Amino acid sequence: MSTFHCSSVVVVDRLTDAQRRQLHALYQNEWWTRGRTLEETHRVVDGSQICLGLVEPTGRLVGFTRVITDFIFKALVFDVIVAPDFRANGLGDQLMSLILEHAQLKDVRTIELYCLPELVPFYERYGFTDDLGRLRLMRRTAG
Repeated sequence: MSTFHCSSVVVVDRLTDAQRRQLHALYQNEWWTRGRTLEETHRVVDGSQICLGLVEPTGRLVGFTRVITDFIFKALVFDVIVAPDFRANGLGDQLMSLILEHAQLKDVRTIELYCLPELVPFYERYGFTDDLGRLRLMRRTAG
């Protein structure tokens, strides 16, 4: 694991081409994003209203998240991701704080996300709940 302090990362809201390639590499480590092409990674970044990256002093992207939103009623958080060698250093917490304190999201009534059951306690710390009453997720998959 890399030795560093969380305060040494810089927050960026635009990724360079090199950082987009690094994001693509991060995606290959995760079950939900593995197999995405570099072109799809570019399209995902371009199609999201808010993208936040955490970059170490060398310029390496070590954390990322993105949000799709209408800026008033709903915001959906995607891809809260930290490089494997930078985990357990508070970067996931930093990403969540950046989202929840983001000026463009301050008026949004509902912020939502998907997560695996084992991550529920992490997101509950930020006020998220999986108790949605009778509400059910529905999905249509293309193809």
